[in-house]
Amino acid sequence: MTPDPALCPENFTGLSVHPSETTAVGLNAVVKSIAHAWGSAGVLRGTKALQMLNQFGAVDCPSCAWPDPDDHRAAAEFCENGAKAVAWEADKRTFTAAEFAKFSITELAAMSDYEHGQLGRLTEPMVLKPDAKHYTPISWDDAFQLIAKELNQLASPDEAIFYTSGRASNEAAFLYQLFVRQFGTNNLPDCSNMCHESSGAALGSTIGIGKGTVKLDDFEKAEVILILGQNPGTNHPRMLTALQKAKRAGAKIVAVNPLKEAGLLGFLNPQEVGGLIGWGRTALADDYLQVKIGGDQALLQLLQKKLVMRNLIDQEYIKKSTTGYAELKQHLEQLDETQLLTMCGLTLEQVDTVAERLGNTSKIIACWAMGLTQHRHAVGTIQDVVNLILLRGSIGKPGAGLCPVRGHSNVQGDRTMGIYEHPPAWTDRLGERFRFTPPKKIGFDTVKAIHAMADGPGKVFFALGGNFLSATPDTVATANALRQCSLTVQVSIKLNRSHLITGKTALILPCLGRTEQDRGQFVTTENSMGVVQQSQGSLTPASKELLSEPAIVCRMAKAVLGSKSTVPWDEFEQSYDKIRDAIEAVVPGFENYNQRVRKPGGFYLPNAPREGSFNRPDARAQFTVSVPSAPAPAPGQLVMMTIRTHDQFNTTVYGLQDRYRGILNERRVILMNASDMTDRGLNANDVVDITSHFRGQERHAPKFLVVPYDIPAGNCATYFPETNVLVPLDSVAEVSHTPTSKMVMVTVGKA
Repeated sequence: MTPDPALCPENFTGLSVHPSETTAVGLNAVVKSIAHAWGSAGVLRGTKALQMLNQFGAVDCPSCAWPDPDDHRAAAEFCENGAKAVAWEADKRTFTAAEFAKFSITELAAMSDYEHGQLGRLTEPMVLKPDAKHYTPISWDDAFQLIAKELNQLASPDEAIFYTSGRASNEAAFLYQLFVRQFGTNNLPDCSNMCHESSGAALGSTIGIGKGTVKLDDFEKAEVILILGQNPGTNHPRMLTALQKAKRAGAKIVAVNPLKEAGLLGFLNPQEVGGLIGWGRTALADDYLQVKIGGDQALLQLLQKKLVMRNLIDQEYIKKSTTGYAELKQHLEQLDETQLLTMCGLTLEQVDTVAERLGNTSKIIACWAMGLTQHRHAVGTIQDVVNLILLRGSIGKPGAGLCPVRGHSNVQGDRTMGIYEHPPAWTDRLGERFRFTPPKKIGFDTVKAIHAMADGPGKVFFALGGNFLSATPDTVATANALRQCSLTVQVSIKLNRSHLITGKTALILPCLGRTEQDRGQFVTTENSMGVVQQSQGSLTPASKELLSEPAIVCRMAKAVLGSKSTVPWDEFEQSYDKIRDAIEAVVPGFENYNQRVRKPGGFYLPNAPREGSFNRPDARAQFTVSVPSAPAPAPGQLVMMTIRTHDQFNTTVYGLQDRYRGILNERRVILMNASDMTDRGLNANDVVDITSHFRGQERHAPKFLVVPYDIPAGNCATYFPETNVLVPLDSVAEVSHTPTSKMVMVTVGKA
């Protein structure tokens, strides 16, 4: 498959390569943060946006889901990532109907993702009619009537697909799943399907809850912190403060990642004078294991083997609180150490050093992100993380536990609110509360939704936020699937590529940002550590035509369901307190929701493993046995992983500076080991084509520039969404069905 240039323009923008950095944040990050805020939003609006970010009772950051301190907030409680996110949202520029009239769909598609973001905020509903070349204005009422007509003429509710991004609030997400289930389907794919679905599957099966078990202050109490497949300096910069506190308290940090990332090497805290002037660098990683892509499971099983063989395990805890240890021990005894070392690409000395650190303490925290979750063997790998923690009894005590680091600000909250293709455990209560019978049939996840649109059952696609086309794998297949729909609808803040690759008819419904006033109402979110807190914007909305996400859902539900609905949609639109009352009545853990969430910092949801118990049939945590796996490329192939730049959050591109890696002004690059370049006769800056290989199929991404980089031989890295076109749609993780964006077999040749 060869991509259409409209899916991802192939123009080079001026590559400049510099030595990669060994320290993250510092004064430069502060300057960049202010520049983004003032440049997009203006001095007054930008400053106001930053001042309210992550403060008590103000705006929960719309970027990542890293938690805020429980008992205090710094005057600048945000990072560069958060500053870019609010600057992007608080943008004073607007892209009005008059601007839409100037550009055809073809002209807009020829722009880069970065250029789309620079056009400004969307201001009013727009429609793209069949065979039209331009979007034109449409009233809100007409837009909802169009949606109602398309949905109500479907042969089955299961012909509709309702996607959700991780930025939707708890209130919007609860209403959305309520509407979808009352409409009659569980087709609720979401961004979790593409990121931490593997974590939820692994944790749910082993400890009884698909969430992490630590609190923020556990980091200061930990003695060893494992960071696997994660780049906090770019993706979760505020985590660096927690790591700095841990280091100052004596913790040892073990980084496991194919690339050496600045945020895992050193930190200049901008909240401290030394950090600002560059004198207060805190070295972070004590051990940096540059594991081969996908070799994490082999490493984890080798560490388990060493702990068990040396009797560095908590026998009492294992006997009292776990099951399956005998089977695990037998499995580990049979493993070949040399084979495991080859699979992970590390030395025996490196592994022994880490095993010794783990064997000397039970105060261990294991953190991970997409580097573990987006492989075929992802669920087994994360189960091995759990095994490692259980062997040391490192759960349910201060300074210890499991910490999947979620990417988007409320992706965990959306799942808690029922955004899931599987009916949640409280489905019957939902039906009783609103007097209807919820559907029981399991719906489409993201990959199955793409297949459904391509093959016929999926005829209407509705997205509550996000950029579905650019976020999903196999861009050509996804684009072709979307084009088969009779209607595609996007609830958005700014223009993105999903607005340009559409069904026969397309709608853009512009919504309020989290930083903007919403008639005095506030919403709530849940962070990575299960804290539910309020978020209330104070900026003047970019347009008087904008509606909030809850209001859009309520008005759409009224138009679609009409008198058949037993839900008080008008009341919910007018009062978010009433939405929270409904959540309290249906979702466990939300007792006295409206009262508790109004307290500064909000409240923690129940988490049994955090308290030392497990919501499993036998009340014990489960050890898991799995055959160690690693990517096996054919001769001449490399294992490719997709990564973000520092000027990017998910599919949103804020700029073209991946400054920590020293790659500036260009996104169409491939990071390669020098020996792999030599083997292929390649030099720095050569233009190459990349081809992925899966089950006899080839996918092509033309015109990329070669950048020599410190990455294990046999591996390479590229930025997404530019190379999502190479990720096969049907290459997914076992159990979780997550696309394997970190395990793509490719060949590279001169263009």
